[in-house]
Amino acid sequence: MNMYVTGILWVAGAAVVGGVIGYLVRRFGWDEGRRDNNDAAGQVFTIVGGLQAVVAAFVLISLFDGVNVAREESYKEANGVVAAAWAAESLPGEVKDKLHQLARAYLTTVEKQEWPRLADGGKVPDTGWSQLDQMRQTVAEVQVDGQDGWLVDRKQQASSQLWEVFQTRQSRLEDIGHHSVGDVVWFALILGGLLALLLPNLFGGTRLVAHVLIVSTVAGTVALVLFTIYQLQNPFSGGAKVSSEAFTAALERLS
Repeated sequence: MNMYVTGILWVAGAAVVGGVIGYLVRRFGWDEGRRDNNDAAGQVFTIVGGLQAVVAAFVLISLFDGVNVAREESYKEANGVVAAAWAAESLPGEVKDKLHQLARAYLTTVEKQEWPRLADGGKVPDTGWSQLDQMRQTVAEVQVDGQDGWLVDRKQQASSQLWEVFQTRQSRLEDIGHHSVGDVVWFALILGGLLALLLPNLFGGTRLVAHVLIVSTVAGTVALVLFTIYQLQNPFSGGAKVSSEAFTAALERLS
């Protein structure tokens, strides 16, 4: 189902539930002294709503940062593979050809095999590690004239780029599941949202229709925030997912 349709259903469903609760409380609840509760209930609602907003803001900022970092790291990893292959073009012919072949194979593996597993949280195969290690060994074993500063520099550059690829790959795989929101945080968000939804029912003085609209709006807003957090949990899936376009573009440059 489309993400936007799902989000609308979340918000609409929460708004309906909130409206029903508001109607039932106002229609069948006790009315005596409700208007007198406005000052006290307003202070409590301000505190609870403020704390809920602060917690949600910290979670959202953290998740947005995680998505941005994952996107930047994907380009850094893909560009590192391309840079290593280009640096090897000055090395002996068989080394250049082998490294280009391994680089294309690695990029294809990441795009076709690893990215779907990153999206669904499955186990990432070890094929990429094996191909990256073969590239490292290919560069390490090449013999160059120590008096030729250009070849020495090209070999060092290729090795340096592959080391950066190793680091960014390690970071990418370690991030699987690390950006998800923990059970304790979800508990705090959901419980805080419920409290923020129920507290407006203590207010008095508004007409029934206005009261239902107020409670529905609060419920829909809480649901929207929770839906956004849910979508951002995994930077490789959901509404703001990081695609494999960096590796697709890198593969085109080496083709």
